[in-house]
Amino acid sequence: MKTKKIAVMALAAALAMILSFVESQIPAFVAVPGVKVGLANIAVVFVLYKLGWKEAVVISLIRVFVVSVLFGTAVSLFYSVAGAVLSLTGMVLLKKARLFSTVAVSVTGGVLHNVGQIAMACFLLETNVIKYYLPFLIVSGVIAGVVIGIIAAIMVKRVDVEC
Repeated sequence: MKTKKIAVMALAAALAMILSFVESQIPAFVAVPGVKVGLANIAVVFVLYKLGWKEAVVISLIRVFVVSVLFGTAVSLFYSVAGAVLSLTGMVLLKKARLFSTVAVSVTGGVLHNVGQIAMACFLLETNVIKYYLPFLIVSGVIAGVVIGIIAAIMVKRVDVEC
C-alpha cells in the first residue's frame, strides 16, 4: 500500500473519530432518544468514493471499535457493528451499481444503519417490541443521510486524493 494512501486513511479515521466525539458532545435536538446525525459517516462515504470499498470498511470498523472503547460500552459496540456492517453493505452495493448519487448512497447507509441497530436490539433484548421505534429512526436516517451525503459529495468533488 502506498504511503500516501495510508496517510489519507489515517486522516480519514482520525476525522471520523473526532466527528464521533464532537457529535457525542452535542445535546439531543429531537425528542426521540438515540437519534444522531452520524457525522463520522462523512469520512466513510468520502473514503468509499475516493479510495474504494475495502478502505471504507477499514475506516468504518476502526472508528466503531475505537469510539466504542473510548466513549461507549460493550453493548454499544454490538449495536454499532450491526449498524455499520449493514450500512456499508448497502452503500457498497449501491455505489457499485453506479446508478445512484452520493446522497442516495448516504441515505441508504443512514437507514440501514438504523435497521441494523434495531435488529441487534431485538436480538439482544429478545423482543420484537422495539421494532415499533424503527419508523422514527428511518425518518432520522433519511434526513441525516441527506446531510451527510451532501457534505461528502462536496468533499469528493473538491478534495483531490491521488493514491
